[in-house]
Amino acid sequence: MINLDERYHSYLNSNKRFNIDGIKEKVIGYGYSDDGKSLTGYYVTTENYQMHYDLEGTFKRKELRNLNN
Repeated sequence: MINLDERYHSYLNSNKRFNIDGIKEKVIGYGYSDDGKSLTGYYVTTENYQMHYDLEGTFKRKELRNLNN
């Protein structure tokens, strides 16, 4: 399984940016996704997007965050 802290923690406390389609975004969080019974993947949340990956690290989808709520 992918160690999320090893991969993304340095983005939280530095000026490192996550590159999304050529746009540099600050990472504000990350975690594992599940289906209620087992882990299905993980997500990375930036200022404007949430990216979803499977447990092998393959990109699945990108969602625009609703910042108005």
